[in-house]
Amino acid sequence: MSGLYDETPANIGQPPGTPVPEEASVGEKVRITVIDYDEGQFQERETTSPEECFPFREKATVTWINVDGVHDVSIVEKICSHYGIHPLVIEDIVDTKQRPKMEDFDEYMYVVLKMLMFDKESDSVTAEQVSMILGQGVLITFQETVGDVFEAIRSRIRNNKGRIRKMGPDYLAYALMDSIVDNYFVVLENMGSMMAFIEEEIIADPSRDVMHFLHDIKRDVLFLRKSVWPLREVINALIKSDSLLIKATTDIYLRDVYTHAIQVMDTAEIFREMLSSMLEIYISSLSNKLNEVMKVLTIIATIFIPLTFVTGVYGMNFRNMPELNWQLGYWWALGIMAAVAGGMIFYFRRKKWM
Repeated sequence: MSGLYDETPANIGQPPGTPVPEEASVGEKVRITVIDYDEGQFQERETTSPEECFPFREKATVTWINVDGVHDVSIVEKICSHYGIHPLVIEDIVDTKQRPKMEDFDEYMYVVLKMLMFDKESDSVTAEQVSMILGQGVLITFQETVGDVFEAIRSRIRNNKGRIRKMGPDYLAYALMDSIVDNYFVVLENMGSMMAFIEEEIIADPSRDVMHFLHDIKRDVLFLRKSVWPLREVINALIKSDSLLIKATTDIYLRDVYTHAIQVMDTAEIFREMLSSMLEIYISSLSNKLNEVMKVLTIIATIFIPLTFVTGVYGMNFRNMPELNWQLGYWWALGIMAAVAGGMIFYFRRKKWM
């Protein structure tokens, strides 16, 4: 799972503002998508050249530049330099282990979010960093790889549905954040289904594999919580910002996203408590299973105690033991032992001990 918040070793000792790409992504092709629109017109193009994005800066329309792949530092630097982005922001864009945050640079705002996806093949949560730069008439987004949760927004822009074509880039930024937060609920729904399955498995058969599965989900819940907790601060900072880049009409929509983030946080807290309870159930189930085994072994040992006594008595090497001369003594001894064992089993069953 990607998206840890610690610094990468490659950043150590580097001058401030030195972008270091992720090694795992180096070699992949960078895709740049430009969507330019207003209420009356729309155009969309896909390119690999940053220079094709530059003419849109002079237009009075809303321009959304989306870059899939931040490992090619030269492309990120060309786009950011053209729009006057600070080198430290470029470094944060390329370093995909950033904590969700918002920074106001007056002429533009920089926002970092974590886009979480649920991988049904591995039953795990994957994370991708999304960096947004909100400027005057432009929104630039940087993603790690191709594939996101923004297709519904693109469809609304293409088909001119809703109010998105009538609003500015601040509303577009809200729409993207709203899609990311809404997808958290999809992740939580899948995690809830997994937890229900694990709970049944814990009660039925508390195996070691179930324990590992339980720890994996707990780790994913904690990571989701780490992603959502600072997101509330980001949205709250956008709401309270005095920047002219965010219009007053957008604040009400940002407050709605803030409410959704709170709901995600509350659900994550509930999941964490449920997982702790499930861990206790797992330990209790193992203890009960061990008790059942010990119960069976204790009953077997208890049954054999009197039988051992009988065999011990008749195993003594004394000369004057009248029973040793009986013709049916051996069979009588076996019969007594069988009767004792049967009587004890009957007694244990009547007491519901077995």
